[in-house]
Amino acid sequence: MLLLPMLFQAAPATPSVGASIMSQLLFIVPMIAIFYFLLIRPQQRRAKAHRDMLSALKRGDSVVTTGGIIGKIAKLSDDEVTLDTGEGGKLRIVRSMIMDVRNRSEPAPANDVKES
Repeated sequence: MLLLPMLFQAAPATPSVGASIMSQLLFIVPMIAIFYFLLIRPQQRRAKAHRDMLSALKRGDSVVTTGGIIGKIAKLSDDEVTLDTGEGGKLRIVRSMIMDVRNRSEPAPANDVKES
């Protein structure tokens, strides 16, 4: 019995289409900004730093691969690196699989005289 009067009541007013779009944009735009600054931008920075590290590799650098192999660079080419893993072991790996450079080989100083 109480349902009958509720069926004949006027429906609540719906917001206009323009207000609906604005409220959606007010939610979506900040979400895109959050994803950009928390996910996309840091990943781009890491990728750029990795590319720079790979381009700066030189013979004699001690490196770590993504598989955990540690070795010194014996030979470099455009897309491959030959690692000397010690005791005569040599591995050819793809250059992009180098994860980190441990000890950069630095040339010895020209003046080796120690002052006393």
